[in-house]
Amino acid sequence: MNLSELNKVATAMVAPGRGILAADESTGTIKKRLDAIGVESTADNRRDYREMLFRSTEGMSKHISGVILYDETIRQNAKDGTPLVKLIEKAGSLPGIKVDKGTKPLPFCPHEVITEGLDGLRERLSEYRGIGAKFAKWRAVIDIGAKHVLPSYTCVKANAHALARYAALCQDEAIVPIVEPEVLMDGDHDIDRCVEVTTWVLKETFQELFYNRVVLEGMVLKPNMAVPGKKSPKRAAVQEVAEKTVRMLKACVPAAVPGIAFLSGGQSDEEATAHLDAINKLGDLPWRVTFSYGRALQAAPQKTWSGKTENVAAAQRAFNHRAMMNGLATLGQWKADLERKAA
Repeated sequence: MNLSELNKVATAMVAPGRGILAADESTGTIKKRLDAIGVESTADNRRDYREMLFRSTEGMSKHISGVILYDETIRQNAKDGTPLVKLIEKAGSLPGIKVDKGTKPLPFCPHEVITEGLDGLRERLSEYRGIGAKFAKWRAVIDIGAKHVLPSYTCVKANAHALARYAALCQDEAIVPIVEPEVLMDGDHDIDRCVEVTTWVLKETFQELFYNRVVLEGMVLKPNMAVPGKKSPKRAAVQEVAEKTVRMLKACVPAAVPGIAFLSGGQSDEEATAHLDAINKLGDLPWRVTFSYGRALQAAPQKTWSGKTENVAAAQRAFNHRAMMNGLATLGQWKADLERKAA
């Protein structure tokens, strides 16, 4: 393991003013996104959509440090024959790859899941590294559940252990792991219950990372923010989300971790940006704090594009705008009135 190189990549992933584009939707998930805008989910259409994003020069070169890809996408070529990986590199971004194989029901734990994909992972990582991947991602899913009855210790422990084994394999194959333990914002829980569960999940995760000898300087954490559940009657102000998120992370995340790249977790575009900005405005953080957004970066350009060639330029402007807004938020320089300006 070359720790210096791992740290160099991890630090670049969380560079000030830049963040990560999560374009790693599975074939099933991207089909839902394309269905919503009336576009057939063919390999060519999926390619065209991603190519449009990766060719969004201003947004990519100035505000996107890395792109998480799916197995299909990392192997695809653009219309002119250029590998999509090369388009990402040309824009000054790092190619990454989602390596988990999704979730399955966790035995004897009703309504809970475990992320699979450890079998054969070393060989897949080696192949992806040969294609050009510099980092990888593995997502664990933790559900608080209705009436606050979840999660179980079994679920938290099993997913933390899988995340740690994945991270160790990545580092052994010279790939930076994004460690993503997501506490879902579904349900009726309030912000304090989110903090309670996320604190537990993060502490278990870092314990397992220690046991599996993962070097913290060579990884990036991708957690959820402290937010109430979607069905909670008790909403939280932006400042409360920022303060409780930072307090929670300072209690759980060692300063050796180069950076934290938040997932949006179902927040609206502007909400995810506002929360990120408020967190960075607090200052005095031991790690760099940025974004690793999927829908919060892509919803606007997807709708604008709608599969039509004549809409590509407008869709790229929409993507550039969202990338710029979030880039400003990583610096604590975002303002709400900027959202009202045309992309």
